[in-house]
Amino acid sequence: MNRSDMVALKAKEIKKEVQRELEGRLDIDDEEVLKIIDEKIRIKNRQVTLHLSEKLSMRKDIFNAMRRLDVLQELIEDPAITEIMVNGTHSIFIEKDGGLIDTGRSFDSKDRLSDIIQQIVAGANRTVNAAQPIVDARLKDGSRVNVVLEPVALNGPILTIRRFPKIPIDGEKLIAMDSVSREVLGFLSRLVEAKYNILISGGTGAGKTTFLNVLSGYIPTTERIITIEDSAELIIQGIENLVSLEARNANVEGCNAISIRDLIKTALRMRPDRVIVGEVRGSESIDMLQAMNVGQDGSMSTIHANSAADALSRLETMMMLHTEIPIGALRRQMASGIDIIIQLGRLRDKSRRLLEIREITGYDNGEVQSQILYRFEETEEIRGRIMGEFRKLGSLKHREKLIKAGIDGL
Repeated sequence: MNRSDMVALKAKEIKKEVQRELEGRLDIDDEEVLKIIDEKIRIKNRQVTLHLSEKLSMRKDIFNAMRRLDVLQELIEDPAITEIMVNGTHSIFIEKDGGLIDTGRSFDSKDRLSDIIQQIVAGANRTVNAAQPIVDARLKDGSRVNVVLEPVALNGPILTIRRFPKIPIDGEKLIAMDSVSREVLGFLSRLVEAKYNILISGGTGAGKTTFLNVLSGYIPTTERIITIEDSAELIIQGIENLVSLEARNANVEGCNAISIRDLIKTALRMRPDRVIVGEVRGSESIDMLQAMNVGQDGSMSTIHANSAADALSRLETMMMLHTEIPIGALRRQMASGIDIIIQLGRLRDKSRRLLEIREITGYDNGEVQSQILYRFEETEEIRGRIMGEFRKLGSLKHREKLIKAGIDGL
């Protein structure tokens, strides 16, 4: 047995001893747990001499297993990691610097992984079990969590954690990252101020929530804002009159669920100046669009789609599945409710970019009409980094809201 295997074996022995000592002691604090771990390590050190680095690593790992998120804790504390993917007990992958990496870590058993999942889900006031094997939740730091259990997940409990920066990304950071140009962001900031209804579109990991957070920073601080999310992720700063609502899953009996659609209907009775919906993915699209059409100008939301045209198509499909309103009437509502679609994407160099800004210009011949205002166009690739520029391809047609807000110059 080599030394690393021997140290790992001793760590497992200590962990079991600490678990036995802590069993049934619910009132013990973290400091006392660390004292117990230190004492066990000191005793074990008599049997085999441990280096200082080994003791410290062992202390940290055992404490994380007892009081934190076990092998995930160190990954969660690494600010460079943007995604953690637990594939059952067999492997843990991470996304770091835009690439996927196998950490070589794993959980000792399915029971231990299940305990961690239940700890996370309970902390977010959610429930996950065999009867309800899929759930979305969040950690205390705002990280997004998705859980899929057996029998849906064939290779054991699956846990995916999407992490967000501790310091929210602002417009200046997006410009520094070449995600957007100063001209384009200035244009969008004035649209937000003038209360244009904006839909942010993009694929998974394109940065939709981040961009929505940035745009919300341009909302006048005097307004009353209501945010509605399936799992709270938005970080709205500078707004004092802010109400945050979060959907609730059904309980174990399948009752008492509160949907995004329920929350939108409630929000409209709370005297909002704007309603911000984290993401539309179902029947709530109808209520969101109605809100945009009946006075909640300046509302914003996100949608999964590969292009601005696809975003309209997806929105249309969502509404058709949940209403009997004729297609022509739906498209008229879309044309009158949505002002701007912002398309985001990830390029082959893993960079996140604003790809297109499209204005909805009206409804004609049974179709929603639109025009491209700005588009990112690639110019070259330097050492694996895609370079390009944001080109203005059109001028804003509907300027009524700008005029009403006393904003000009676009």
